[in-house]
Amino acid sequence: MTSQRAALPSPEQTCIAVIGLGYVGLPLAIEFGQHFPTIGFDINGKRILELQRHQDHTLEVSAEDFQSARHLQFTAKPEDLRQANVFIVTVPTPIDRHKRPDLLPLESASRLISQVLSHGNIVIYESTVYPGATEEICVPILTQGSGLTFNQDYFVGYSPERINPGDKQHRLPDIQKITSGSTAAAADWVDALYKTIIRAGTHKASSIRVAEAAKVIENTQRDVNIALINELALLFDRLEIDTHEVLEAAATKWNFLPFKPGLVGGHCISVDPYYLTHKAQEVGHHPDVILAGRRINDYMGTHIANKLVQLMLRRKIAVADANVLIMGLTFKENCPDLRNSRVIDVIDGLSTYHTHLDVYDPWADAEIAHEEYGVSLIQTLKPQHYDAVVVCVGHHKFVEMGIDKIRGLCKANSVILDVKAIFPKESVDGRL
Repeated sequence: MTSQRAALPSPEQTCIAVIGLGYVGLPLAIEFGQHFPTIGFDINGKRILELQRHQDHTLEVSAEDFQSARHLQFTAKPEDLRQANVFIVTVPTPIDRHKRPDLLPLESASRLISQVLSHGNIVIYESTVYPGATEEICVPILTQGSGLTFNQDYFVGYSPERINPGDKQHRLPDIQKITSGSTAAAADWVDALYKTIIRAGTHKASSIRVAEAAKVIENTQRDVNIALINELALLFDRLEIDTHEVLEAAATKWNFLPFKPGLVGGHCISVDPYYLTHKAQEVGHHPDVILAGRRINDYMGTHIANKLVQLMLRRKIAVADANVLIMGLTFKENCPDLRNSRVIDVIDGLSTYHTHLDVYDPWADAEIAHEEYGVSLIQTLKPQHYDAVVVCVGHHKFVEMGIDKIRGLCKANSVILDVKAIFPKESVDGRL
């Protein structure tokens, strides 16, 4: 005789623990903290102290947001998680130096939850993974650590994050959410839970694997599209055609997709394709298009460094010992997110030419920049000092600064390479 399947928490009994309080977890905890008792957990004690003071270095959450989440508490103590019956995992899923999925944060979070998991609980994963990872990697850890039976004593859901750092228009409640569950009842429960905070509505997938696949192809599709434009930029550079003029002309057709060339970094677009290719190769399929796109996008930092050197040599500027200013280090404009910034590839490329590099970014946290990349950000710009400037990130602050002020930072014989094409073509010496 089989034991009775556990009942999922009722709305009035629901207590949520969000594991990982970065760009994804904190906004989620804030939203749920307006409706349910919510525990925001992170292993970084410094981060917890910051949040307890209602401060957020990611700038995703305001003081007013903190105040609105009246049911939310922050902790770094694992024992505090015992109060919860719903666990939502929002930890990073990076890649290692060999471009392979690094699931250690996900496994560690699952192991932590397994120690406090009890009858009738549900664990929902938001971290980006390859199809099958939740049930193949996480569930066995939960089962082994808790001694509970999957889909009888506890349940699992998957609802992939869709956070866009720095975007104040597309915020968590305004982005449609994919939901799924390990049983039909769990899927319904997860969907209903997210409907309490997502104004844009939800899309209930037929299985966890479908939801996982949907997430990972969102960014893979963008990566491949950008790779095509980057390859065209490499071609047009050899043909001495301005890529942005070509794109502007092509965009006059109604169904032309408006992708731009550039560095492809961040926590999603430059990482997620490797999760999909890992699974593809595991099942015997070689993903030619996806990997080709990744190779092109990973090369762009080196190309930008080489292009700057070419511009300098045309002006007969000595490259070795030249003073070069890198403007921008974050992976995208107008946000402090430094995760997987590919500007570091430009820096590394120019370092091989023995240039003297200054890196300036008014958005970036100097301490994080040094910890992550060994880069010491300058705080004050030096007039008439630089032989070359590379505008790597299109911050509004750089646009407001204006090209004349940037020229004022340069020596009489100098070059400016505008990677993001934020200034008119005729005002700079080169664009990507």
